[in-house]
Amino acid sequence: SFSSDEVIRKRLLIDGDGAGDDRRINLLVKSFIKWCHSGSQEEGYVQYQRMLSTLSQCEFSMGKTLLVYDMNLREMENYEKIYKDIENSIAAAHEKISECKKQILQAKRIRKNRQEYDALAKVIQHHPDRHETLK
Repeated sequence: SFSSDEVIRKRLLIDGDGAGDDRRINLLVKSFIKWCHSGSQEEGYVQYQRMLSTLSQCEFSMGKTLLVYDMNLREMENYEKIYKDIENSIAAAHEKISECKKQILQAKRIRKNRQEYDALAKVIQHHPDRHETLK
């Protein structure tokens, strides 16, 4: 009463990434059983060769999976390094921003002082200088 979708889903779950490992193992078991029950030497040799071929396919698949796993580990390390670099860049940018804010505050203070000096200078200009006052 299984639908074909459920069968495919179960096979994919059993098979993992869909590399056909479960099928290869089933073939290997069948080849082994045929090899055990083989009558002639030629038939036994053919089954033996089939088993060797299936085993080499399994080894190849396992090697490929290990290479992909190692590659994924290296990629994770690479991403962690990039993440740390980005974090350091963000921290440096925050420091630069706070330094710029301090410089802005200082520049505003200097500008305010200059404006006050200019205003005082204008007021002073309206009054006579000391020489005139003493006369």
